[in-house]
Amino acid sequence: MKKPTLTLALTLGLATALALPALAQAREVTFTTELKDYGGDEAYMALYLTDTSGQYQDTLWIAGEKSKYYKHLRDWARGSGQRSREYDGLTGASLGSGRSRNITLEIADELIDAGYEVRVDTAVEDRRDNRADAVIPLTTEGAGQPVSGRGYVKSFRYTF
Repeated sequence: MKKPTLTLALTLGLATALALPALAQAREVTFTTELKDYGGDEAYMALYLTDTSGQYQDTLWIAGEKSKYYKHLRDWARGSGQRSREYDGLTGASLGSGRSRNITLEIADELIDAGYEVRVDTAVEDRRDNRADAVIPLTTEGAGQPVSGRGYVKSFRYTF
């Protein structure tokens, strides 16, 4: 009687082991953000993912190391609740005027061509904060196609 149970358990274990890699497919995506020459302090930025209805889903990257200033990245801050678990390990230095930054991340294949967007909020001390400074649909066709920002972002694009 124990033999069929053991066989079933081994079969389920093997099936799960074979299925998990297929479910966890991801690809490397490089996001490039280039800032305008705006003459001021370095910019804080939040790169984050929104769903088909524009609702916050996940933090991809935060540029700026002092979390006390994250509240100025308003749409990201509202969606993430500024909970440290939303950005732990996803932060780096702020970005200066006229500079660019490449961030390479693993993005699940199921998010590409599924209606998701990547948004960039920006903020500079003693200057205007920009909600959704740049917004780009996460699609296969959109890869390599830059979009212009509305504030400090000169251009934003991604490549696979």
